[in-house]
Amino acid sequence: MCKFNKLWITLLLIFPLGLLYSQGGSLTGKVTFEGEPPAPQEVKITKDANVCGKEPHYDESLLVGENKGLQNVVVSIMNPPKGGDMSQLGKEFAIHQMGCTYTPHICLVPVNTPLLIYNDDGILHNLHTYSKKNPSFNISQPKFKKKVKKTFKYPETFPIKCDVHGWMVGYIVVVDHPYHAVTNENGEYKIEGLPAGTYQVQFWHEKLGTIQKEVTIEAGATATLDVSMKM
Repeated sequence: MCKFNKLWITLLLIFPLGLLYSQGGSLTGKVTFEGEPPAPQEVKITKDANVCGKEPHYDESLLVGENKGLQNVVVSIMNPPKGGDMSQLGKEFAIHQMGCTYTPHICLVPVNTPLLIYNDDGILHNLHTYSKKNPSFNISQPKFKKKVKKTFKYPETFPIKCDVHGWMVGYIVVVDHPYHAVTNENGEYKIEGLPAGTYQVQFWHEKLGTIQKEVTIEAGATATLDVSMKM
C-alpha cells in the first residue's frame, strides 16, 4: 500500500501533479525567406475551367507574404516530452477540395485519427498519395462522393495529388505527438504546452528543405525562435 505524507497531500491539493515538476511554456516565432523572393507563379488551368478557373491559381510550393514571412513551414519538436494532449492540434482533421485547390495546403493529422477529405467542387477529383510508411492510395472521388475518410498508422510527411487536375498538390503530415505547428501567411507559428527543457526544433519546407535549431523553454514562459530559410 502506497502512502503520502501530509506535505505531499497538501501540495497535491494546491497544485496539479505536473505543476510540481514543470509548468508548461510556449514556443513562438516567425520564419522568413532569406533574399529576394521570386514572383508568384500563376498556374494555367487546363481542365474544368468553369469551376477551377473562377479565381487565379498560383504555385503554392513557395508562398512568401508581407515582410518575407514564409507560409507552410512545418515546425516540429524533435525530442518531444512524453504525454501531451493531442487535442491541441484540433478536433476534426480535414482537407477540402475547393476551387481545385487543397485547403489547407499542409494538413497535420495525428496517427490513428480519421482524416476527412471533402469534394466541395461538385466535379471529378482524384486522390493520389505518395506515402512510404503508410499504405498509399489512388482513388477517384466523383462529385457524388462528398467525403472520403482515411487513417494513418505511422508518422510521416507525404504529398497528395490530383491526377485529374495536375496543379493540385498538398501535403499530409502524420504526427505522433502534439508539438507541431504550420506557419501562417505571415510566417508565424506557436507551439504550446511544452514543459521546461531544451528542445531540438525542426523547420521543414517542401521546396527549401530542412533546418534544425535548439531552444530552451523556461517554466511558464514563452520562448521566441525566429529563423530564415533560403533557396
